[in-house]
This record gives sequence, structure tokens and C-alpha cells, in this order.
Amino acid sequence: MEKKPKQKKKNSNNKWILQIFIMSFFISLGFSFGSEIVLSKVGAIVGSIILISVILFGVLFDMIGTAVTSADIGPFNSMSARKVRGADIAVMFKKNAEKVSSFCNDVIGDICGIISGSAGVTVALSLSKAFNIDLMIVTLIVTGIVASLTIGGKAIGKGIAIKNNTNILYGFAKFVSFFYKIKK
Repeated sequence: MEKKPKQKKKNSNNKWILQIFIMSFFISLGFSFGSEIVLSKVGAIVGSIILISVILFGVLFDMIGTAVTSADIGPFNSMSARKVRGADIAVMFKKNAEKVSSFCNDVIGDICGIISGSAGVTVALSLSKAFNIDLMIVTLIVTGIVASLTIGGKAIGKGIAIKNNTNILYGFAKFVSFFYKIKK
């Protein structure tokens, strides 16, 4: 009798892995295509702003993933009972914290890391041409800046997310509630 629940959980986990694999492929494809199209048409300054935006987007989603896993469900159950907008979504996120965290931290966060790496090369090329500096030197500097902003940003973000997990989770859930309604 115990084998059926384990089998069901294993099948559910395999389904989630397949979904996340497919989702990652298409999100990455879309982000890469969009960034390549945009970055090929803008100068070094606008490209740098886009690059920093991609890094910040990855840090933001890393914070959300951390907040979901570290928040307590109690306040959201209470808010949901009082029909506070977004609370039911926060409860759903918290009950599925492993999947939400995987999506936010791994799918979005890692894709942003990969995109920022390739965008960094494009920005380095633009900067090299614009300021007539050796491409290798500019690439090394841009790569170092991208890595330090990403790693440092995520380190700072995790601390903020753990200290403010309830507010971050609720803010994200409230935002999502404008686009998604839980079927009851």
C-alpha cells in the first residue's frame, strides 16, 4: 500500500522536471533572442544599462525564491481567511516552495546569469569599438564586473530576502494576483 503514494510522488516529480526543462528552454530562447536583437542595435551605454537590468532581474528573482523558502505560511493563511488580495497565491507559493524556488532561483536566475554573460561580450565589443580599447582588456573588465555584480547582488539579496521574506513573498503574490486567479 505504501508504494502507490511514493510512485505518485515520483511521477509528479518527473513531470515537474520535464516541465521545468521545457520551460527553461523556451524562456532562455526568448530571453536570448530578445537580448541579441536589442543589443545588436544599441550603443555601449544603452547596452550597459540593459546588461545591468538583466543582472538586477536575476537578483530580484533570486530574492523572491529565497523569500518563498524562508517565509512562514502562518500570516498568509490568516490573510487568506480574511480574503486579502494575493494571500491565497502566497499560500500556494509557500505550499509549493520547492518548485517556486527552483523556478525563481534556477530557471530565471540562471538564465539571467547566462544572458548577462553573453550580453557582456556584446557590450565589451561595443565599448572596445567606441573607445578604441583592446577587446581582450575590455572583455576581462566587463566579465569581472558582471560576475561581481551578479554574485555580490545575490549575496546582498539573500540577506534582504531572509529578513523581509513575508513582505517580499506577499508583494510578489499580490503582483501575480493581477494576472492569475486561483480556481476554487
